[in-house]
Amino acid sequence: MVKALPPLAWFRAFEAAARRLSFTAAAEEIGMTQSAVSQHVKSLETSLGVPLFIRRARGLSLTDDGRKLLPQVGTALETLSAAASAFDRVPTQNVLTVASSVSVAQWIISPGLAEFTRIHPNIRIRFLSTIWPDDFHTVRADVEIPFGSQKQVGRDAVMLEPNGLIALKSPSLEGTLQSLPLIESVGTSDGWKTWGDVLGGSPKPQIFVDSYGAALNLAVDGNGVALVSEVLAQNALRTGQLVLACDAAVPCKEGYYLRIDESDPTAQQFRDWLFEKTNNGAAS
Repeated sequence: MVKALPPLAWFRAFEAAARRLSFTAAAEEIGMTQSAVSQHVKSLETSLGVPLFIRRARGLSLTDDGRKLLPQVGTALETLSAAASAFDRVPTQNVLTVASSVSVAQWIISPGLAEFTRIHPNIRIRFLSTIWPDDFHTVRADVEIPFGSQKQVGRDAVMLEPNGLIALKSPSLEGTLQSLPLIESVGTSDGWKTWGDVLGGSPKPQIFVDSYGAALNLAVDGNGVALVSEVLAQNALRTGQLVLACDAAVPCKEGYYLRIDESDPTAQQFRDWLFEKTNNGAAS
């Protein structure tokens, strides 16, 4: 049986950290948190079965295996970028390009998209799936919805509200936060530890996923309690797919932001619709 290839995100985190010899500098470069970069690198080391860095108090240094891997990963990433750019052949006339994570497309945009297309029947929409803030540097989009801190996404971006973290579960799932499995979205600065720091207790998650959207999907199917961004969960709450497992909300350092091509009237129309949909109309 062929061994599964580690996720591309792990290689990207390693390549940036190896060039900069710093998890913090790598995180700033590729738009991730320092803890996420460190976790991705550790996961890659576990998958490959070798240490790639020597971790010291004042920084990092590459092991022999790390030095061997770096040029190969760098070349592979450049090849993938060049290969992908050759296929960007979608017509752009009368097409509004929206770059967002799958989570945003599924949980925020899709539930009301039919309304937008009904109001604006002449606008065609193309979605580009992105995850980390640096992904937006490599795409050309009229509307961008990155996730991160204000520093990561830039001053021209406006946060989508509400932006607290809330705990959600299926209405059919009986139990309390103390008795139900907790679902953690890794790679973000805040999670169940933040919840415990603000509200007390020591919640220990048992299920780990790589996005808020995946956490919501698991919660809808009754697998436990998901702690996710409030703006992402609005439709699930309105439709009764999920209910609050606790009435509290805790603040978070990161969130979903919106920026557009201000010269594009269709992008302005999409922005206004999305702000109204997320109860953030005052921000427009």
